[in-house]
Amino acid sequence: MSDFRQPGPPVRRRLDCVTRTAEYEKTHEDGRYEAVRSRDARFDGAFFFAVETTGIYCRPSCPAVTPKRHNVRFFPTAAAAQGSGFRACRRCRPDAVPGSADWNVRADVVGRAMRLIGDGVVDREGVAGLAVRLGYSARQVQRQLTAEVGAGPVALARAQRAHTARVLLQTTALPVTEIAFASGFASVRQFNDTIRAVYAATPSELRAAAPARDRAARRTATPAAGVPLRLAHRGPYQPGPVFDLLQREAVAGIEEVSGAPGHRVYRRTLRLPYGTGIVAVQERPGRPGGPARAGRTGSGGWLEARLHLTDLRDLTTSVQRLRRLFDLDADPYAVDERLGADPRLAPLVAARPGLRSPGTADPDELAVRALVGRAEAERLVQRYGKALDAPCGTLTHLFPEPAVLAEAAPDGAPGALAAALADGAVRLDPGADRDDAERALLAVPGLDARTVAVVRTRALGDPDVAPPGPAVPDTWRPWRSYALNHLRAAGEWENDR
Repeated sequence: MSDFRQPGPPVRRRLDCVTRTAEYEKTHEDGRYEAVRSRDARFDGAFFFAVETTGIYCRPSCPAVTPKRHNVRFFPTAAAAQGSGFRACRRCRPDAVPGSADWNVRADVVGRAMRLIGDGVVDREGVAGLAVRLGYSARQVQRQLTAEVGAGPVALARAQRAHTARVLLQTTALPVTEIAFASGFASVRQFNDTIRAVYAATPSELRAAAPARDRAARRTATPAAGVPLRLAHRGPYQPGPVFDLLQREAVAGIEEVSGAPGHRVYRRTLRLPYGTGIVAVQERPGRPGGPARAGRTGSGGWLEARLHLTDLRDLTTSVQRLRRLFDLDADPYAVDERLGADPRLAPLVAARPGLRSPGTADPDELAVRALVGRAEAERLVQRYGKALDAPCGTLTHLFPEPAVLAEAAPDGAPGALAAALADGAVRLDPGADRDDAERALLAVPGLDARTVAVVRTRALGDPDVAPPGPAVPDTWRPWRSYALNHLRAAGEWENDR
């Protein structure tokens, strides 16, 4: 099945509006319609289209008959389409597409807000909590999101909750009442009303209409077996280098990579807002661009995953963190087009189309590990990490929290970094301002520019980081992080840690 997503405007070809003139709007909507006419999956998640005569909204690659142009409306997010009264297509499942790459690239308040909403902040802390994290008033956040993506934070969170509910309804046998609260709804009535509005079906009808593969997953999805997921991506994806990196870095007790190259499984523990989790993600060989389908351009694929959670309310958050770890919302077409024009990088891009820039499932953990290295990280886990209530094979602990490290080992650079993370002097959450975080990190005694560059790339998901050292051409902007990954994969650039 498909996983979670957070829609947004496209990176490639910038189909979103820069100006608001009628001529510009018409030109770009005509371009969007051409993408719909050709069923171009490269734009799935970048925008959505709705058909006024049917009341349904779809992804651009929907295989249904192309509607007439004058009946089509375009929306930057699924939440915006839902807010205009359209329901999700049951055929193409537009809520299941990869998220817009734009929110990972952008460092402005809207981009930061979208990342925080994807992480479940509105569900946990409300709009007021989101605004505090962004440093704006709730009214300003509402206004900017509505102007940019066509929906406010509540509507965006509601769309995400609806998709969470569909995932659980169609792939687990949990009672509907449990799914309602696990999805983040405040009441069963709110849950029922939202499902009817988004999917034009009751929860029971939505469960009965699950695709065959989801019904099969539901039969095997028990609390012990976990929740099966398909983590969707757009376009080509190179799993080998990502799993190579995870295998090199794996810290005993919290991570493991098993299996032969091409068939590896990455497993790790997760500290989550409501509890803990263990995730397993499979490497998928032989699917660089996903399955080719007639009439679809740029089709993507997915990584198989299974989540074991002590509290299902953490499902949305854990999936978003995995998406950042595996860089699944990237736009490989935009990256490869830019870097492939460089004479030095062109053969590397051709050899590895869709190479990603991996992030992390826990930014604070990544920062400490980037500073101390793998061996010391393993010692910290065994000495200060919290033991799981139910260990799973070699996975026995959670990485120690910054506050624990700051109290237990306050000396030296690791202690200073842990204290800065614990007291909020350094913020690395999805909504953190990247420039502010970099300045705060450089102010921590013992952190050098190279370590900070690693943290900015991996923990903050910045696609355009150039570490100190040999000059990195400005022509590689805004994808210098990806360019250096190509050089590393080809053995032409030293690994940072």
